[in-house]
Amino acid sequence: MSDYGHELEFGVFLPPAADQFGAALQLARLADASGLELVSLQDHPYQAQFLDTWTSLSVIAAATENVRVFPNVANLPLRPPSVLARSAASLDIITGGRVELGLGAGAFWDAIVAMGGERRTPGESIAALAEAIEVIRALWTPGRGAKFEGRHYSLKGAHPGPFPVHPIGIWLGAYKPRMLALTGRTADGWLPSSPYAPPEQLAEMNRIIDEAAEEAGRSPAQVRRLYNITGSFAGGGTEFLRGPVAVWVEQLAELALTEGVSGFVLMVEPDGDDDLRRFAEEVAPGVRELVDRERNPGTATVSAPPVPPVVPVVPDGLGVTPTPDDGRRLSRERLWDEAVRPSGPAPSPDAVYTPAGRAGSQRLVDIHDHLRAELARVRSLVKEVADGALDVGAARSEINTMTMRQNNWTLGAFCESYCRLVTVHHTLEDRQLYPQLRGGDARLGPVLDRLTEEHHVIHDVLERVDAALVATVSDPGGITELSAAVDLLTDTLLSHLSYEERELVEPMARIPMRH
Repeated sequence: MSDYGHELEFGVFLPPAADQFGAALQLARLADASGLELVSLQDHPYQAQFLDTWTSLSVIAAATENVRVFPNVANLPLRPPSVLARSAASLDIITGGRVELGLGAGAFWDAIVAMGGERRTPGESIAALAEAIEVIRALWTPGRGAKFEGRHYSLKGAHPGPFPVHPIGIWLGAYKPRMLALTGRTADGWLPSSPYAPPEQLAEMNRIIDEAAEEAGRSPAQVRRLYNITGSFAGGGTEFLRGPVAVWVEQLAELALTEGVSGFVLMVEPDGDDDLRRFAEEVAPGVRELVDRERNPGTATVSAPPVPPVVPVVPDGLGVTPTPDDGRRLSRERLWDEAVRPSGPAPSPDAVYTPAGRAGSQRLVDIHDHLRAELARVRSLVKEVADGALDVGAARSEINTMTMRQNNWTLGAFCESYCRLVTVHHTLEDRQLYPQLRGGDARLGPVLDRLTEEHHVIHDVLERVDAALVATVSDPGGITELSAAVDLLTDTLLSHLSYEERELVEPMARIPMRH
């Protein structure tokens, strides 16, 4: 297929469980603060454990400032299109243009009928959806009286309005050929989900949409392609979205460039704040940068030249996967030469890995993942402060200065505790873990010495972050130096953690350890 050239957008797909709405609302706020563009909710009105989607979207819209909200996707058989049109337009007006409309033809017909809805055949449901789109657009178009006569829906002189303040996109959740053709003929966007439309099926589905669009006299580029996705940051990267950030960036950028996907909406659970932060703060910028570089060769800029990525070798039977280093760097400053890092002995085919040893190795990865998540939070806080500094206006300089100081002190307290956490972790390794590994396999000596040296370097970087924080509290202009220090901390710490896992996960699983 092709890249349709649409601007990339990223968002989140939340479940509207009645007993967990507080968590969903917090995730929506996090998405808003992290720079995502879209927040969506499932719509299953027959599900007694779910809150009403439009009510929930209204609360989310009131609690956020920038994201656009939409049902993913609205259950048409239980939502009359004339009322749906007014609901979407009303919320669009209230939010200043932050509403889109995902539409579905319907499923789970027994549950729909139990709620008083009409049971429809596949053909009837598609015909009803086509009529609904006409009804909705008619009520969004100024005029004297909207008239439409269909088999399933009609308008008999209804007054159009209220009118959206921005062109609301109608995005269809479509999978079968007839629904895909309807998408190409009439819709503004296509919104499938990866569990039901895996990446290898997108090309053929896109072809049906494009051909239908051209037959209807439309350009295929008039149909935005969005994709609900699910995945994990664990794994080796051999499956779709199962691996580190670099795997996500590469796979999503490929979909943007080859299948025209320009909207990626992450499906998360109520406790998925860490995954959401990583998606917003690492995956989305990486995909934007890679796609921009491919779209505009020679013009895109990168923060710093990458280093060669290193893929760790995982012996059979180990069962613990070290986190790869993707080679991406944010700062041009280099505090060590990664090319001269020593390596430990190659894994022996006769090595025996005990359950306790594997658990210890996995615990190291888990601790490192916690440090990575906390580092992402530090970066998020610094970004919030930076955004606040850019918003300082002369008319409200006094108030904004007070807010800035408050934000900086909050950030300082968080960074102080994070720096202390990293330092304690490294101290425990130097005093307890490394001596035991050295005693169990003397060949690890050069690696352990290098890791200890890097601990001292990282400690100095943490001191730079702390000093930059102090400066920023008294002078908001210091945010530039603070951001640079956090970029350097990100490069050094993430590189170090990957190197440590690559070299120590295997020996930790085979050398008896005292805890």
